[in-house]
Amino acid sequence: MIAVQHRVVRLEETRSTNQDAMRLALAGEPLPLWVVAERQTEGKGRAGRSWSSLRGNLHASLAVLCAASPSRAGELSLVAGISLIDAVRSSTSLAQTGALRLKWPNDLLIDIAKAGGILVESTTARGEPGFLAVIGFGVNVASAPDDLGRAATSLAQFDAHATSERVLDALVDQSARWLQVWDNGNGFAQVRAAWIARAGPIGEAVAVNTERGAITGHYRGLSGAGGLLVDIDGEIREITYGDVALAVAPRAGG
Repeated sequence: MIAVQHRVVRLEETRSTNQDAMRLALAGEPLPLWVVAERQTEGKGRAGRSWSSLRGNLHASLAVLCAASPSRAGELSLVAGISLIDAVRSSTSLAQTGALRLKWPNDLLIDIAKAGGILVESTTARGEPGFLAVIGFGVNVASAPDDLGRAATSLAQFDAHATSERVLDALVDQSARWLQVWDNGNGFAQVRAAWIARAGPIGEAVAVNTERGAITGHYRGLSGAGGLLVDIDGEIREITYGDVALAVAPRAGG
């Protein structure tokens, strides 16, 4: 793992670390910059969802300038997912269980239960070429919400010694590593392969809620652009936006 120099702004409580990181970055703060909060009251997710999260969990956002075309900003969700799962593997005992995995486009799972999520926001407001990206990470370290409408879990249920500080330290290093591999899009093929290796098995059943309605099929990997490939009655379709549910059985004792 590469050693990195990083700036971290630590807050007792905030509405959203993504909002804080974006505000500081647009105000001219030197980047890269991490914003971390003990408690977050209005965290944001996909499709404008919001939630509150309590102490002991990880709420952190990374603001970084990218020299790539703004059209490649979506690739950072995959970069962030790899960074997060590798950080959890290296800072907890969960790597030994084999239960950790990624779910497209931005979830960290333990078996079929959500343990973390990612939100990437970007803007060209700080000047072009390139773009400013804020990558938000939310990880259920000490506790999990019970109002998601789907299975959720925490790292502490599998490793009593898991802490947000240990996960953050590993995440800072892993994010630096995988952003370097990504190389403003030049290394995306390697990122894509690494993400697939950390996701579920090819052929598993999935259901996707898209803007045009729900579809079911079987997972076939990722497209060259990072979209989800789904086999629907023998036709391979690329999904670029939607919520994915997995039709897999949980592990015994999970």
